[in-house]
Amino acid sequence: MDEKPMNSNNSEYFMDYSESVTAMYYTPDEGDLLCSLEEVRQFSRMFVPIAYSLICVFGLLGNILVVITFAFYKKAKSMTDVYLFNMAIADILFVLTLPFWAVTHATGAWTFSNALCKLMKGIYAVNFNCGMLLLACISMDRYIAIVQATKSFWFRSRTLAHSTIICLLVWVLSLIISSPTFVFNQKYNTQGSKTYICEPKYAGESDPIVWKLLVLGLQLLFGFFIPLVFMVFCYTFIVKTLVQAQNSKRHRAIRVVIAVVLVFLTCQIPHNIILLMTAANLGRINRMCSTEKLMAYTKNVTEVLAFLHCCLNPVLYAFIGQRFRNYFLKIMKDVWCVRRKHKTLSLPCARVNSEAFVSRQTSETIGNDNASSFTM
Repeated sequence: MDEKPMNSNNSEYFMDYSESVTAMYYTPDEGDLLCSLEEVRQFSRMFVPIAYSLICVFGLLGNILVVITFAFYKKAKSMTDVYLFNMAIADILFVLTLPFWAVTHATGAWTFSNALCKLMKGIYAVNFNCGMLLLACISMDRYIAIVQATKSFWFRSRTLAHSTIICLLVWVLSLIISSPTFVFNQKYNTQGSKTYICEPKYAGESDPIVWKLLVLGLQLLFGFFIPLVFMVFCYTFIVKTLVQAQNSKRHRAIRVVIAVVLVFLTCQIPHNIILLMTAANLGRINRMCSTEKLMAYTKNVTEVLAFLHCCLNPVLYAFIGQRFRNYFLKIMKDVWCVRRKHKTLSLPCARVNSEAFVSRQTSETIGNDNASSFTM
C-alpha cells in the first residue's frame, strides 16, 4: 500500500502544515486517498515542539549575551563587530517566532489570527535571510582584514563609517526577497477540513507552480548559495594566508575558521538538499507514498538542524574569541556583584572588577583595534 504511486491531484498527500513548499491545493478523486501522512504528523507533534523550544531558549541566551556585550561592555570597533551585533538581533527575532510554530506542530493547526500568520512567517523569513547574508558579510570583512591586511586599514576605516548604511541595505534586501512570504501566506482551512493552517496559498495565481519555484529559488539563493560561495572563497584564502603567517596563534585561528565552515555546511546542506528535491518534485505525478513520507520525516529533522545554526553563531563568531570570553566573564561577575550588593554594604565589587578588567583589556588591545575575530 505504501508503494502505491501518488496522484498529484490528491490534496490529502499534502495536508501537513509543515510542508509549506510542497503544499498543493487540488480536488481529490475518490479512491485516491490511500496515502496518509498521519504518522509523520504524530512524529512532528512530539519532536518539533521540543526541538524548537530548546533552540529558542539557547538561541535567546547566547544572542542576548552578544547584544548586552556590545551595548554595555564592548564598543563596536570593526565591521565584523557591527555585523555580529546585527546578526544577534536577527537571530533573536528569528527564534522568537519558533514558539508559535512549536504550538502549531503540537496542536496540528494554526490557532492564531491571519495577521499573526503573515507577521510570523514574514519575520521568520526576513531574519533567517538577514542572518545568512550577514554571514557572507563577515566572511568578506575577515578576508579583507587578514588576506588584504596591507590595504585593509584605509578601506575598512572608511567602510566602518558607513557600517550603518551597509547593515540597513542588508535588512532592506532581506525584506524585499522575503516579501512573497508576507503576500501569499494566510490562515485558511483545507478542503473538507475545519482545521486552519498558516501556509502559502497561490490559488488566485494563474501559475502557482511558478510562484512556488520563485519563492523556493529566492530562499535557496540568498539563504544558502550566496553565503556558501562567500564563505568558501574567503575562508580558503584566509586559511592559506594564516598558514603562511609567522604567528604563534595561527593554528588556533585556522581551527576556528574550519569550525565555522564545517558547522555552516553541517547545519545547512541537508535542509537545502531537501528544498532542492522539493523543487524538483513540484508538479510531478505518480510519486511514491513511501518517498513522500521519507521526505516529510527528513524535512522536519533537517529544518531543526538548520535552525540550530542561530544558537551556534554566538559561540562561533563571538565567545570563541579570547576577548569576547573575557567580556562574558565580566558580565557574569557584574551579575554576581549586583546580587551581593543586596546582601552586604561592602565596597561594590562590580566597580573593582570593572576597573581591573578595563586595565587588563587596555593593555591587551592597544594597537590591535583591527584584530581578527578569529584571534584566540
